[in-house]
Amino acid sequence: HNFTVRTNHPIPTLAAKPTTQGWLAKSWILSDCYFVHNYCNRLTFRGTSTRGLYYTMQIMAGSAVLGQPSLVVLATVRRSAAPAGMPLRTNTRATPKRFLRLAVPLESRVQSMPTRASHRWSGFGDFSVMPQRKASASVYLPTGGARRSVVRMCGIIGIFRQDGHAAAEVYEGLLCLQHRGQDSAGLVTYDSERGRFREVKDNGLVTDVFNKEAMALLTGSVGIGHVRYPTAGSSSAQEAQPFFVNSPLGIYLIHNGNLTNTAALKESITHGDNFTRHLRTESDSEVLLNVFADQLQQAHKNDPENDIVEEVFTACKKTMQKVEGAYSVIQLINTVGMFAYRDPHGIRPLVLGKRSSMYGNEWCFASEDCAFGPIGFERVRDLNPGEAILITPDGKIISRQCVQGALNPCIFEYIYLARPDSVLNDISVYEFQLSLGRKLAQRVKEMGIVDEIDMVVPVPDGSRPAAIEMAAALDKPYREGLVKNRYVGRTFIMPDQRLRELSVRRKLNAMTTVFSGKRVLLVDDSIVRGTTMTQIVNMVRQAGATKVFLASASPPVKYPNVYGVDLPSKKEFIANNLTDEEVGRVLGADMLIYQTIEDLIAVGKEHNPRINQFDASCFDNKYVTPGITEEFLFDLEKAGRGKRQFQAEQPAPIGVASQPIRVASS
Repeated sequence: HNFTVRTNHPIPTLAAKPTTQGWLAKSWILSDCYFVHNYCNRLTFRGTSTRGLYYTMQIMAGSAVLGQPSLVVLATVRRSAAPAGMPLRTNTRATPKRFLRLAVPLESRVQSMPTRASHRWSGFGDFSVMPQRKASASVYLPTGGARRSVVRMCGIIGIFRQDGHAAAEVYEGLLCLQHRGQDSAGLVTYDSERGRFREVKDNGLVTDVFNKEAMALLTGSVGIGHVRYPTAGSSSAQEAQPFFVNSPLGIYLIHNGNLTNTAALKESITHGDNFTRHLRTESDSEVLLNVFADQLQQAHKNDPENDIVEEVFTACKKTMQKVEGAYSVIQLINTVGMFAYRDPHGIRPLVLGKRSSMYGNEWCFASEDCAFGPIGFERVRDLNPGEAILITPDGKIISRQCVQGALNPCIFEYIYLARPDSVLNDISVYEFQLSLGRKLAQRVKEMGIVDEIDMVVPVPDGSRPAAIEMAAALDKPYREGLVKNRYVGRTFIMPDQRLRELSVRRKLNAMTTVFSGKRVLLVDDSIVRGTTMTQIVNMVRQAGATKVFLASASPPVKYPNVYGVDLPSKKEFIANNLTDEEVGRVLGADMLIYQTIEDLIAVGKEHNPRINQFDASCFDNKYVTPGITEEFLFDLEKAGRGKRQFQAEQPAPIGVASQPIRVASS
């Protein structure tokens, strides 16, 4: 195995090249002195020194075939002025209970890195590394992360019926939205005859949380439901939605999105001049609920004789003026009705549905209209940015534009998050993905590799529309070569890197009869961390493919998503600080073709010309809300997945059982 180093001042980049032995190569980024990151395939890269003197690193490569660690290289990279033979340093402040100790056999054929010959770091001096051979080591891997402010992509639904119980239909709607979250589910109904809320929520899938006994408890003709996906922080049932606040009136809330000024809002409601509130969780959704409740209480205090409906809309307007970020919300307000609103940028989707009954019109709000069909609702329209809609207890619908808005929907919804049978912001997700396939096929033609492709194969399931359209545009056979186990959750949204890696091989299997002797164009909807794709490429090669080309229907993900998708740290992204060619090599592909940002935005505007700007911040680093500074992103990283890296992996303790690794003199 050969390791090469290239210049990218002031951040060194270490890339591992694959050999015929089959273990998967990866890339790591070491920032100034604190960054620790595990990209994928059980690889770690640790930095332990302080500024300008030296860096200590550990690299552990795992076998894709055996699923076991197969190589560890311990090395010290230093400035030439530092004394030779500097011993390996570890961080004694790391808490032992936060790590799982694994014995790892070491056996490598690593050659020492050259000291010169175009391998130079500006500002760090020349260097060389002498690897340790045939040693054994004790490697400590993190077993958990700290509690964090919850950032997630979720699914929400609310149903108003004129008679009967709403719980069964909310349940069916949540099943249609299960793709938006598999960590927990919650449902609350309002029984107007008894003036009581009924709530059930817990960790697990919809079918696990709501059994026969639970459904029997959920009486009432109005109900709201929520599903969330796993996060890097707390997964306790207490974090599951809906959230409740008793005063004023009694309000339940479900929320899809993420607030970006949570800290300031939390300070204002817990230590403000007005009535202070106690928060039970770290969720920004609970903060949003309490901000709204506080504004509703203030509206009533300012004018006790005012109509309660007007007070609710006034509270919503004040809330929108205070809150920043993305939020699509459905609330149940005691004696007032079901209340839904959407942030002034319309970043997260929220759709209104309607059906007729013998007693009058019935209404439904949902994250996606794919939830409408099975329960008999028809799509009416999307809620406008900055709009709020109230469904009163007698079924009357009241709409109010609380603040002026501009539609800037998250474009990642159309690429990865939403179901293809949904229509969001008057854009068919399926048609959008077909158009991405046509644009990407043109990119493949420009690369001049059409004659080297024997067939087009999608990575199931989200890339199928794009792959089908690409195969047609390139006049190549479309084949299903990867079989998916549908009882394994999305690896992208799993909270722990090791769990994502172990899940990949349970998730997909490559068919030898399809790939043997073929030159393959693999199409995926997006490549985020590379966890799945690296192993897929390896599987396809093992199944007999002679060449593997990769095509991503989205541009490279390089920047954090701060609006409700758990992508808080750009250092997690495989495309961070790497060129497209370098990412392709890291993934083990013969060539990687990304969709361009320009083509992606063009597709969105073709399908809805009224949208002047999409939120494509994870691709172009342009955020549609104020206050997204480098300092904010740094704090978000420390509070999210990076919290585990900052606190627990600076670095993990490493004990070497045989001779210490020494640095060769320059």
